[in-house]
Amino acid sequence: MSMSSAEMEIVLLSLKVALWCVGLSLLPALFVAWLLARREFYGKTLLNVLVHLPIVLPPVVVGYFLLVMLGNRGLIGGWLHDTFGLSLIFNWKGVVAATAVMAFPFIVRSIRQAIEAVDANLEVAALTLGRSPVMVFLTIPLPLILPGILAGATLGFARALGEFGATITFVANIPGQTQTLPLAIYSLLQVPGGESAVWRLVILSVLIAFGAIALSEWLSRRSAKLLEGRD
Repeated sequence: MSMSSAEMEIVLLSLKVALWCVGLSLLPALFVAWLLARREFYGKTLLNVLVHLPIVLPPVVVGYFLLVMLGNRGLIGGWLHDTFGLSLIFNWKGVVAATAVMAFPFIVRSIRQAIEAVDANLEVAALTLGRSPVMVFLTIPLPLILPGILAGATLGFARALGEFGATITFVANIPGQTQTLPLAIYSLLQVPGGESAVWRLVILSVLIAFGAIALSEWLSRRSAKLLEGRD
């Protein structure tokens, strides 16, 4: 299965966006998941709703909100553009922003479930022995929730790879700039005789997704074995 240079560019852009999406989302998602799983505070329900809103909203609506907020004349995007010269519209950085917003709740849910499965009494006992909260987190729950973090990263990667509606609404479908795999497949479906190229991109999408899941499973098993060996 030979690919043209344009198809290779689409695949590389998709992988670049998905990796950046996971890389930028993972730590904030871990923090939010910890808050939702372990802390009680005013506004927790609102935070939970806001985090999960992209799951239930139509992606086009999310893309429109991103356009309003992060466009060059948007509330946040205008400030970023005027202050730092940073533009998120019509480029790959905007694709990362759109995919990160859509993938974030899936990463949070996976990590939160892993945290809730860890007995909180272990952390309380460590705190009573005088260990700092940071050290308690790094030495007790973090190793135990590592499979959940890996699962969340895989879900986020897959969600970023398949994101369509928010991306095309926020940053359009520009070849070489914002055209990821789903957008390229959509474009080719509108062109007579584009079926062969569509099939190549579809097969590549399946292979990439399969590879990501297989890697996540392998890493989860490795982390479980390391934990068993430490115990």
